[in-house]
Formats: sequence, C-alpha cells, structure tokens
Amino acid sequence: MKEPLFFAAAVARPLSTEWELVYIWSQARPEGKVIIICLFLFSIMAWSVMISKALQMRRARKLNQYFLSAFRSQKRLLELFDRRVEAEGCPLFVVYQAGCAELDARLRGADGETRRRHVSLKGMEHVKRVLENAVAQEALKLESGLILLAIAVSGAPFLGLLGTVWGVMSTFAGVAQQGTATLTAMAPGVAAALITTVAGLLVAIPSMFGYNWLLHHLRVLTVELDNFAQELASKMETEFLAED
Repeated sequence: MKEPLFFAAAVARPLSTEWELVYIWSQARPEGKVIIICLFLFSIMAWSVMISKALQMRRARKLNQYFLSAFRSQKRLLELFDRRVEAEGCPLFVVYQAGCAELDARLRGADGETRRRHVSLKGMEHVKRVLENAVAQEALKLESGLILLAIAVSGAPFLGLLGTVWGVMSTFAGVAQQGTATLTAMAPGVAAALITTVAGLLVAIPSMFGYNWLLHHLRVLTVELDNFAQELASKMETEFLAED
C-alpha cells in the first residue's frame, strides 16, 4: 500500500513545481515582472555572447595551429605573402599579412616595381610598429563582447535584489494597510519578491563562469600573438635588415 503512494508523490512533484513557478509569477507585481523580463533578456544576451565567443576562439586556435605549421615550413619569409594566401579568422595570419605588406612596401620603395634585398633600420622600426598595431587590433577583436558578460555578472544580482527589496516593501505596505499580518497574506508577495533574486543569480552565475573561461583563453591567444610578432620581427631582421 505504501509503494503506490510513494510513486504517486514522485510523479506529482514536477507538476507541483511547475505550478509553483506559475503561481509565483501570477502573484508578482508589475515592477517585479518587468525586472524578470529584463533579466531574461540579459540571460539570452549572455548565452549568445558566450557561445559566439567560444566558437570564435576555438576557430582562432585551430587556424593559428595550421598557419604556424605552414609559416615555419616555408623557406622564405615572404613566400606565403607572395602566394596571396587567405586565412580568414586567423589572428596570426592577420599579423603576418600586415607585417609583410609593410615590409614589402619598404623593400619596393617609391617606384613600387622592383623589390630590394634589404631594408634600412628605420624602415624595420616602422615594420615593427605595424606589427604591434596589428597585435593590438586583433586582441581588441577577440575581446569585443566580453563587456556584456561583465555587465551581466555585476549587474544581474543587483537588479534581482532591487526587485526583491521592492516586492518585500510593497508586501509589507499592503499588509500594513490591511491591518492583518498573517502568513497567508504575506507569503505570496514575499515569494514573488524573492524570485527576482533567484532570476538574477541564474543570469550572473553562468555568466561569471563563462567570462572567466573566455578571459583565460583570451590571455593565451594574446600571448601567442605577442610571441609570434616577436618571432616574425626577428626573422625579418635576420633576412632583410641591412648591415651597417
């Protein structure tokens, strides 16, 4: 006799939970519903940023590996540049392309026809600055969008707390006006007020983990860009810098 009752209670539990959320939503005040809707939109924004940035960084890592293999296997530094190879979405290739374009312009000079064998020290300094600028631009591209996650992490809990405080304040004000401080009169309003804090945490917690994960991989990619720029500049000096 006990087993059917136990299974019946287990089956009925999800239905009661679903009804509980619907009931709390129906008891929420208009300002609480507005805050929950805003938090829902924050959640969609945060998840879209996390997914898109994760795919972008994954693609960048794979393309960087393929490009480094091709770059280190070439015999001449400008071999890939002369072949007009394209690698869209590869940060290292963008840095290589920018540096080689500037180096090629310095080697060809004003006539732009024949390429000289060497470049002056002043010209090489200009090439290095172009490499540094390309590294900075690629780092900014990889970092774009992370500010939205930072806003979700820091702002969502406070927005939820605002809804909770506002809802509790309205509940106690209504109880004071009615003159009856019973649990039945207070519980629906307090529960509806607390749901905004829960919604804020549900937005902030995944955003926090996603932001830290993306920030770690961003730092790794930035270090790879810096190291590659230094390696490229060193090879350019070895192959093309004129000896005094």
